[in-house]
Formats: sequence, structure tokens, C-alpha cells
Amino acid sequence: MTKVYLTAQFPEVALKQLRDNHLDVESYTGDGLISHEELLAKAATADFLITTLSTFVDQEIIDAAPKLKLIANFGAGFNNIDSAYAKEKGVLVTNTPKVSTNSVAELTLSLILALSHRMVEGDQQMRTVGFPGWAPLYFLGHEITGKTLGIFGLGSIGSEVARKAGSLGMKVSYFSPHRLASADEEALNVTYQSVDDLVKNSDFISINAPLTPETKHQFNAETFKQMKSTAAIINVGRGPILDEAALLQALQAKEIGGAALDVYENEPQFDAGFTTLKNVILTPHIGNATVEARNAMADIVAGNVVLMAKGQDPKYVVNK
Repeated sequence: MTKVYLTAQFPEVALKQLRDNHLDVESYTGDGLISHEELLAKAATADFLITTLSTFVDQEIIDAAPKLKLIANFGAGFNNIDSAYAKEKGVLVTNTPKVSTNSVAELTLSLILALSHRMVEGDQQMRTVGFPGWAPLYFLGHEITGKTLGIFGLGSIGSEVARKAGSLGMKVSYFSPHRLASADEEALNVTYQSVDDLVKNSDFISINAPLTPETKHQFNAETFKQMKSTAAIINVGRGPILDEAALLQALQAKEIGGAALDVYENEPQFDAGFTTLKNVILTPHIGNATVEARNAMADIVAGNVVLMAKGQDPKYVVNK
């Protein structure tokens, strides 16, 4: 019987689809993340792997799985998989693009609003020292209307962030390796800028780009020195795009105004120094953590397994 191994507990949408197609399904049910050793053992008999962004599938795992046909990654990114080596071994790798777009864009704008209006800081104050009473200069934040948002990476998520930000009255600039056609820029009401200009001119910078050798540590100590002292940076893209050690130093030195992080350079670890700063919001990689987005992702990974089990081509192959 064709065996599918899932490296985490996934939405029921995926399990039902797999079982309805008479596949032998086994899931990791332990606490925390699956260990490399356990994945080695489970991969040995698997025809298909459904993995998460936090599961690293390296050459050793692929070599240990002689029956493996497909690694279906539960996420738009696939940096956790050695997809080039998988291709050498005849193993396809797929991802789940587009279905996270709205959820991640909503979180991006939520973090911008939360930073501007000091919502998290205010909640912490209410839970600790309390509310001393309303006063004209008490707990002032800023409105985002009229402020400039610089988007680094204008793919599907960045474009949706631009649409939502524009509807809230923000001015939107962007940098992407491939500039949009002028008609598309006009439709989104966005202005193209170089990275340097984007950094210098933005009140908020939103990182919505994929991780590549070129984007790793794109935002570093030198970048933070170029930003406005009142500006904030939001990372919902990939952790290593931002040099966290340099960011922490910039925040501690008050070189920039604030930060919101949903992804981290060495997930799930992060520098505890961020927790001591009131102008920082930290969320545990929840960009697409909505029922709607996760069910759509589950439908894609399970659907790709079913397609291959039936001898058909899967969707969203990233290592053709």
C-alpha cells in the first residue's frame, strides 16, 4: 500500500483527502518538532512526504528514502528542502503558493497599526501598572494615513499589502528585482524606488520577499543607519533577510523607531534581548495561521500526493 508520512499534525482536510483515496497515512504526533533521527527512520518506507517549513529534508533524508516520489511542503517557501538534490534523485518538491497571500497581508497591516498605536505596549501596561487616567499627552502614537510604506518584495503578498495599505491612506513605494509595468504600478498606486531610496524615505518598511543568496542580510547595520530614526521595520518574509543582531543593536541605540517580527533568523530561537524593548512586537510565525489559509494549504499538499499516486502530475513543482 502506498505510504504517506506527515511530519506534523495537519488539518483534517488533508487527512480526509488522503484516506478517501485509500492511502496509508501516518503522522508525527510527538511534542515539538520531529527530530532528524525520527524522520530518517520514517522516510525509509515512505512513498510521499508532507513536510512543514520547520522540517529540514536534506540529502541524508532523501538518500534514506529509496521509494520517495514527492516532498510536498506545507508553505510557500521551500528553503528547508534540498530541492536540487531531490531533483537529482528524481524526487519532486512542491509548495503551496498564493493561498497565504491574504492572511499574511492582513498580519502585515495589523503589525503596522499595532506599532503605530502602541497597542501591545498599552495592553502590557494595563496588565501590569494599570491605567492612570486619560490625559492629552498620555500614550501618544501615530496615525498611518499619509505615512510612506516601503515594501521590499512586490510578489503576490507584497502586492496585497500595497492594496490594503493604499486603502488606509498610506503612500506606497516598493522595490522588487523585476519592476512592474507602468500600468500595473498605476493600478496598485505604487512607486518604484531603489533599495537605498526605499530605506531612506519610508516610515515603515515591510519585508515580503523570499530568501535568496542576494536577499540574505539585505537589512543590516548599515541599512538601519540609513533609515529614519522614527521608522519601523516589519519582517513577515523570511528571517535571514534581516540581520537580527544588527537590528537589536539599532533598536537599543534608538537608531530606528521600532520593529515587528513574525519570522526569525534561526527559528524557533530568537534573541531574548528583543523582549525587553517596548517598541518591538514579536509573533510566533503566524503569518498564514488562519483556518482559511491552513485548510487551503492542506488541500494543496494532499491533492498533490493524490495526483501523483494516480500517476498524474502534481501542481506547484519547484524543482522541475
